[in-house]
Amino acid sequence: MKLNLKRPIVFFDLETTGTNITHDRIVEISVVKVNPDGSSIEKCRRINPGIPIPPAATAVHHITDEDVASCPTFAQIAKSLLELFEGCDIAGYNSNRFDVPLLVEEFNRANLSFDITGRKFIDVQNIFHKMEQRTLVAAYKFYCGKNLEDAHSAMADTRATYEVLLGQLERYPELKNDVDFLSDFSASGRNLDLAGRIVLDEKDVPVFNFGKHKGRAVKDVLRREPSFYDWMMQGDFAKNTKDVLRQLKFKYDSQRKKQR
Repeated sequence: MKLNLKRPIVFFDLETTGTNITHDRIVEISVVKVNPDGSSIEKCRRINPGIPIPPAATAVHHITDEDVASCPTFAQIAKSLLELFEGCDIAGYNSNRFDVPLLVEEFNRANLSFDITGRKFIDVQNIFHKMEQRTLVAAYKFYCGKNLEDAHSAMADTRATYEVLLGQLERYPELKNDVDFLSDFSASGRNLDLAGRIVLDEKDVPVFNFGKHKGRAVKDVLRREPSFYDWMMQGDFAKNTKDVLRQLKFKYDSQRKKQR
């Protein structure tokens, strides 16, 4: 089986210094770019994060400070990486909540805009959890009948994610071999931002999905507590979340001006 693609799709995986989207850095990125004709290219690059790699992170991916000491920084490879992703949809394992937002942050630090507008995102983990509720290692065994060697190696995880998606399409007839369908199906909830800080409620109203204002309409919070917007824009939130909030505020401000 091959994916039914209208344009190229990039499967990618990151190994990082930790799990904080706004503060941690990439130490390895692996990409499998699949073209509509079924051909593919693979690239894997280790990156000097510019900060120490904590022992807890090394224990997971086995990459040390010494391993990346002579590697390029993200800023040094950012332009070529941006070109690789140009015009592509994006897929990964837990990528919507972690890998994509962190990649956006890294591009932002390199003074480059990683525009996600109009792209389709397939999160294979979300499909797996909706269908089977297991880990990537178990998913690989379940769908592909193989043991995942070198788990938490970026390239091994990336290849496995691609194969798992193909296995899911073969196993579940209700899954359409269509990127638009898979993107919608694998979306986590009704998120407006990738991290799920702002979501749509049952009436399609944007609401906050965290903290003291969880469940409250964004429009109401911004009107009654303007300082909350400033707190979020200056706080430890992903750039994508801030961009969504900024767009909502602009929309609401424009609506109020028209009503005057």
